[in-house]
Amino acid sequence: MELLTKVTFVSACLFAEWAVTFIGVANCSISPSEMSALKLPPAVIPVSQKSTLGSFYSLSLSSAFPEDLEVNEYCTELLRIYGQRYVTLANCLVTYARPVRICQNCYTGFNSLEDIYKNISSDQSGPGNVSCHDSLMRSDRLMLLYTLFIKLNEIWTSAKYCLTEDHEALSNDTLYFMATLNQSLSCFEQYQRNRTELCKECKTSYKRLNEVYGRMEKSQTLCIDLEDAMNMTQHLWSKKFSCLLPREETVSVIAVSSFMLFLPGIFYLSSFLNSEQKKRKLIHPKRAKSSSSLMNIQDKFN
Repeated sequence: MELLTKVTFVSACLFAEWAVTFIGVANCSISPSEMSALKLPPAVIPVSQKSTLGSFYSLSLSSAFPEDLEVNEYCTELLRIYGQRYVTLANCLVTYARPVRICQNCYTGFNSLEDIYKNISSDQSGPGNVSCHDSLMRSDRLMLLYTLFIKLNEIWTSAKYCLTEDHEALSNDTLYFMATLNQSLSCFEQYQRNRTELCKECKTSYKRLNEVYGRMEKSQTLCIDLEDAMNMTQHLWSKKFSCLLPREETVSVIAVSSFMLFLPGIFYLSSFLNSEQKKRKLIHPKRAKSSSSLMNIQDKFN
């Protein structure tokens, strides 16, 4: 057993000496001092494969495509304008998100974005008989320009009812509501330190504001700006200042509910009185008959 161990050790030493000699011959350009510092990487790539990968990594997405796939200058300019107007509208929406004032302040930005989007998505040709619809709208599966516009258009759908039919200005109903709203808010500010006086003095203007809001709600001319403003005003009136404003429909509902509540009692009371009256009518003839028969019996005995 000891002899076998010695033979194995000698064999290992001879193999190590042969390996060092082979490496020294194969790497004759490396000095002995560099041999001691030489470390193999964990994954060795052949030289031929390295050159191939190197050419692949040098490829950039900015490389030019064939001319028939390139976007022409006219469409590129439309794309740049679209981006600028989109950013402008997005900034406006964020700025006036709370309290909601997007319809009052952002309709010009949306009109500008809609114009450039219609220009891009139109099939009409521009300068050089070029249409940007295919190159910008349908050139990829993502359809980014279309998706971005649809998202903003969904937001704008709830805001456009405050505008005129051509979407160029605020409607007269919107301006009248805003003037009535300002009257109520001014009254709140004037009497905010005395809630009793506030509920009394501001009742007329607040009631008029509710009437205007109700008419616009029925005619479907409300936008998100006015709805948000009315919600905040109602919160101030009822929650902060603890004021009440009974509505006509509320009074009628209370009256009908009270009548329905007392109706069973009235029914049972009338039934009871009616039954008592019938009992009296039924008992009276019996008494009269019995008394007359009694008189006849007395007459017979006499």
